[in-house]
Amino acid sequence: MIYQQVGELQKGMAGVLEIAGEEARIADETALRNRAVDDLIYTAVFSDDEETCAAARWLILRAGAAAGVFSASIQPLYEAMGRGEAGGFTVPAINIRALTYHTAQAALRAAMKLDVGPVIFEIARSEIDYTRQRPGEYIAAVTAAALKVGYRGPLFLQGDHFQINGKRYAQNPEGEVKAVKDLIWEAIEAGFYNIDVDTSTLVDLTQKTVKDQQRINYTLAAELTAMIRDLEPARVAISVGGEIGEVGGKNSTVEELAAFMAGYREELEKIDPAMKGISKISVQTGTTHGGVPMPDGSVAKVKLDFAALEQLSAEARAAYGLAGAVQHGASTLPPEAFDRFPAVGTAEVHLATGFQNIVYESPHLPDDLKARVYDHLRQACRGERKEGETEEQFLYKTRKKGFGPFKKDFWDLPPDVLSALGKELEDQFSFLFTKLNMAGTRALLDKYIPFVDLPRPAPPRLMA
Repeated sequence: MIYQQVGELQKGMAGVLEIAGEEARIADETALRNRAVDDLIYTAVFSDDEETCAAARWLILRAGAAAGVFSASIQPLYEAMGRGEAGGFTVPAINIRALTYHTAQAALRAAMKLDVGPVIFEIARSEIDYTRQRPGEYIAAVTAAALKVGYRGPLFLQGDHFQINGKRYAQNPEGEVKAVKDLIWEAIEAGFYNIDVDTSTLVDLTQKTVKDQQRINYTLAAELTAMIRDLEPARVAISVGGEIGEVGGKNSTVEELAAFMAGYREELEKIDPAMKGISKISVQTGTTHGGVPMPDGSVAKVKLDFAALEQLSAEARAAYGLAGAVQHGASTLPPEAFDRFPAVGTAEVHLATGFQNIVYESPHLPDDLKARVYDHLRQACRGERKEGETEEQFLYKTRKKGFGPFKKDFWDLPPDVLSALGKELEDQFSFLFTKLNMAGTRALLDKYIPFVDLPRPAPPRLMA
């Protein structure tokens, strides 16, 4: 059911959710899980009426709070990792580009089965555009998934690669920085309490000293950190991530880490000596976002520099009290690579394209939907095709952009297809959580992540 009017939504939730002031109480949890939460999230995503969408999203988030599901910052745990009180695992950060409600259910089912603690659900600046998922929709989908599967506890929503685009910055520095600041504002307001700022695109390797190469990077990272601290709600210290090497570029070094951190701390000191800085640092060690497609559509093997990753993580903790280094672009690595991340002390690993590939390559995905997506991409993205690129390479690189235009087609797949896709995804999440040594870490959430219920003003139409 997709409600098109707030009044219809109120009637549909009668006997399931009770609205009392700024709160929503769960009157019938079984009905909520069996039917109502599906209606709420489909309304929140697909209703043609913006006020009805807003009302559905508010009900999802307040129902989550009533059930003990809340958006949280991973900062306290990362500080404990920086002190050496916790470790031996690598936190997975999952970018969901398709079927967000259904994919999040699969991840949470796997987490509950293995007693997994911190799992980050994230979306990058670029993904927000081509998947057509604003932060408010994304957090509603993940929270609804938690209600659906009976998960209780904190949800870590993260803005991934809130990136300054190098070309746009060169043409209009103020406008590009403002665009990222506006997105940060929107994300925090929606309930994202983990933000990875990415100004590494502005590292200038033509400069003579490493500090000069990193200067614009650390200066803007400090400026964005200060903005985040100004916006963060009371009782929440947002986890901020920095980055010293653009993914797909040259591999990072300890010297670059030292130069970035020295300059970054100097800039923060000018703004406020007591201000919290970043909790982790993203580095480049040989990966590329999405992998490198070969002419036959397969993905080239990556030579990831685990020695550099270990050295950078150790230095980040020992010298700066960070949780460690963050690895991007890892989901297409071979299976045997993943247990090496916790072995070398990697704090966090970002996973995206592998889940997208499961959806597109599943034998359960209807051929007609896949064909319609690919036909669309051949027209809409034809300007992105490079000379000499095979059809398989072109489609592999661009098919991520099919999820936005065909979002409802994917969500409206038959229940048996959604169930089969969910099982494939859940199996992959279980594999990754095990390899990353996350099984049995649930107790860390109780120890380090306090329940913080932040009030959200109810939409006026819903109150009326």
